[in-house]
Amino acid sequence: QVQLVESGGGLVQPGGSLRLSCSASGFNLDAYAIGWFRQAPGKEREGVSCSINRSGRDDSAYYADSVKGRFTISRDKAKNTVILEMNNLKPEATAVYYCADSWLRVGAEDRWSRPLEYDSWGQGTQVTVSS
Repeated sequence: QVQLVESGGGLVQPGGSLRLSCSASGFNLDAYAIGWFRQAPGKEREGVSCSINRSGRDDSAYYADSVKGRFTISRDKAKNTVILEMNNLKPEATAVYYCADSWLRVGAEDRWSRPLEYDSWGQGTQVTVSS
């Protein structure tokens, strides 16, 4: 089982940026699809982005419509981390952000935003967007 840890959350003003990292302990994240989800109080857990690993090819990236063009997911394979760059943040982005691993493959990418597709979850990191 993969052990995941999120970091990088904090308080930021609207329009600001944050960089979240998802790190693995004892496992190579290259073997997994990695998703970023967020959950605000009283709300369902929402898929934000996903990176699906592709052997010998560039990773495939997917985004929720609400963040497309402002968020970017990437992998730093040397550090065994998955990064979520969040730009032009809006108050609606306030939530606890989680990363999770999945056996999803390209071809089943339509399921990337479904929490039940994911196995292990990190503890979450709080993002607060407020002036």
